[in-house]
Amino acid sequence: MFRTALIAGALLIAGPVLAQSQPAGDRVKVNGMEMYYEVSGEGDPLIVLHGAYMNIPSMGAIIPKLAETHKVYALEFQGHGRTTDIDRPITYPNLADDVAAFMDAVGVEKADVFGYSMGAAAGLQLAIRHPEKVNKLAAASVAYDAEGWQPAFKAFIPQMTVEMFVNMPFAEEHRKLAANPDGFPALVKKLIALEHEPMAWGPDVKTLKTPVLIITGDADVATLEHSVALFRLLGGGVMGDMGKPLPASRLAVMPATSHTAVIGQRELLHAFIEPFLKGKTPKGMFE
Repeated sequence: MFRTALIAGALLIAGPVLAQSQPAGDRVKVNGMEMYYEVSGEGDPLIVLHGAYMNIPSMGAIIPKLAETHKVYALEFQGHGRTTDIDRPITYPNLADDVAAFMDAVGVEKADVFGYSMGAAAGLQLAIRHPEKVNKLAAASVAYDAEGWQPAFKAFIPQMTVEMFVNMPFAEEHRKLAANPDGFPALVKKLIALEHEPMAWGPDVKTLKTPVLIITGDADVATLEHSVALFRLLGGGVMGDMGKPLPASRLAVMPATSHTAVIGQRELLHAFIEPFLKGKTPKGMFE
């Protein structure tokens, strides 16, 4: 899920890819803000949720790829991209409620969801708080408990300051799209506060009925052990080939992949996400 300075590299890498597809965007009133979103493709609805400090363009080429087989609704969160900020903290429950309200506003009763980083955690909270709205959730670089962060990241959180971020390259990228070009410091302050929010969702995750695809880099911001623990909470980690169906949830690990390298791997991401959303599984020799 992301977060902090790590995202700078992802923004710089993804940026040049974006001009390839420019679907028409629109705005809708959601919980006191003007939320910007773009719709592309045809098929079953798929909500796409970006990471912290990001926007629709910085999600890169995965959006047009998913739009080849889905009707993609890509939105921009509170204070991000072209969506206005409001006098309210950025928390995962708030972001999830915003997505639910967005779906109501645009007439999407239920959809699949793909989220990256902060967007993946918001998607997890959406499935917890509004399960009737989520068909399947693909969550890349996600955690369900703050104890699951890598030790290096946990040590970095207390060192975060607004000044640390306002001089980074993606601060200028934010200004180019922002509804309030001078609002970046206020956004950073809220996102730093988000890192300090309590996160211990294990009991809620364990009761989920929504199928979840967990995607993680093998050098991601959450530990591999945490991703496996999440998979087990969702019923995964059992042996196949024993005459019983595989669990509905899945786990995919990207090799040689850091947190910011996850979102740039369009083909690999798509190879994980598309079969999951379509309900396809590899056939074993006993089937």
